[in-house]
Amino acid sequence: MTSNTPVDAIIMAAGKGTRMDSDLPKVLLEVNGKPMLQWVVDACLEAGCERVIVVVGFMADQVKEALASTSACLFVEQTEQLGTGHAVMMAHELFDPKQSRDVFVLGGDGPLIRSQTLVQLLKVHREGNFPASLATAVIDNPSGYGRVIRDRNNTFKVIVEQKDATADQLAICEVNPSYYCFRSESLFAKLLQIKPNNRQGEYYLTDVPGILKSEGQIVGVVDAVPADDVLSINTPQQLAEVNRILCGRLVQKVIGE
Repeated sequence: MTSNTPVDAIIMAAGKGTRMDSDLPKVLLEVNGKPMLQWVVDACLEAGCERVIVVVGFMADQVKEALASTSACLFVEQTEQLGTGHAVMMAHELFDPKQSRDVFVLGGDGPLIRSQTLVQLLKVHREGNFPASLATAVIDNPSGYGRVIRDRNNTFKVIVEQKDATADQLAICEVNPSYYCFRSESLFAKLLQIKPNNRQGEYYLTDVPGILKSEGQIVGVVDAVPADDVLSINTPQQLAEVNRILCGRLVQKVIGE
């Protein structure tokens, strides 16, 4: 891929967020003055995305309304919650199979994402001409995150979700914070191959890089995500913590200026 290849983003924002004790969709809860989803959208636009495709589901109209002033946003609906792979597949219709595009795939509940991390991921992805690339993080407490498994040559092998991991895999501290970049044709071709063969009975997006690796293709990996940026929001306590971090960043930015 070259720097002339268009780049888009697909943001998964269809979930309810049942642990958040709120009537709003989780992605519309505010952190530091704006919905957490807006932070992710803004990072994508700052990283050069032409289109930001938001996968909506629970209270879809409210999510669309919250982003109505962002003209780059397009929406597709996931009517059944069948997993992350299924969610991303909902965007397939918006991609012309005759035109290759680079596409970030991100979660809508990770407002700590930084545009510079996406820029770095895209740079590595293009320079390596990889079908898929992911930014990983090494954190002290990896509980709750998918683990990045490497082979004996220290290259990417597979992502294993926590609920499907062995004891040895659970000890790995390199995690998948769900920052991906794909060539569009590779993404949608491999999404058609994934199976819900896991404890959740879901279609995992995380299976796509593993399928590419098993076919002999190289998946790019860049340890680009600072440990402090990994926290996604699943509880009110995490919401408060992310709000604190984002407020701290704003203070640092003002001091820096």
